[in-house]
Amino acid sequence: MDAVLVINADFGPLHRVTVKHAIRMLCRRVAEIHEAVPDRVIGVFPVPRVVRLVRYVVTRWRMRAGPAWSRAGVLRRDGRCCAYCDGPADTIDHVLPRSRGGRNTWKNTTAACYACNQRKGDRTPVEAGMPLRRVPVVPSWAALAGR
Repeated sequence: MDAVLVINADFGPLHRVTVKHAIRMLCRRVAEIHEAVPDRVIGVFPVPRVVRLVRYVVTRWRMRAGPAWSRAGVLRRDGRCCAYCDGPADTIDHVLPRSRGGRNTWKNTTAACYACNQRKGDRTPVEAGMPLRRVPVVPSWAALAGR
């Protein structure tokens, strides 16, 4: 267990932290254990899977815009599944290649396996004859935190 989900007092997901950080939150009494790993303890605390904040934290900034783009986020959004062949994905592909002005944005990047990424090369999916099986979208905070 390497990550603990932190949920707000209203049970909305916030982010993930390490087990060490979660234990510190429990010691400071800013959070309480919502779900724990059975039969495992660290000192007097059960090893947490999910901790809930004692007080509600206002997160208006989360509602204004979606999460920032990241390679890990694209892979998580697409379930590590290739957008061209549905195989296991380990790379990021730009729908409009960077050499043609494509940017690192949620709607211009998708998860792809190495073979499909190489076959598509420096072309658009239409030019390469490789249609996308899923249209890239901007994920919500909950979609990224929930996986």
